[in-house]
Amino acid sequence: QVQLVESGGGLVQPGGSLRLSCAASGFTFSGSTMSWYRQAPGTERELVATITSGGDRTNYADSVKGRFTISRDNFKNTVYLQMNSLKPEDTAVYYCYALVWRTTGYYDYWGQGTQVTVSS
Repeated sequence: QVQLVESGGGLVQPGGSLRLSCAASGFTFSGSTMSWYRQAPGTERELVATITSGGDRTNYADSVKGRFTISRDNFKNTVYLQMNSLKPEDTAVYYCYALVWRTTGYYDYWGQGTQVTVSS
């Protein structure tokens, strides 16, 4: 059974930092591309950052480039999102996403989300 469990969200002042973690289980983590998405109230879920299975390539939304860093530890089966210089517009529920290959094809899995609120 695939599980993605996010942690690390919370309330932070503008300009502050948070690090989100996503602990994965139930699939071959080291073989899977991982991503972080976010969704603010009244908006569609948007891709924030992606990291390839080996961690050698990353991609970011333009809105977070230079402020957020995605990384992974394939020994701990965990993906991280380091968020610096946070802005009120970064307020959202952040979701961990796994694209998992199985013999029957690719499957999408989501975590339950963690709330990030940036406010003074």
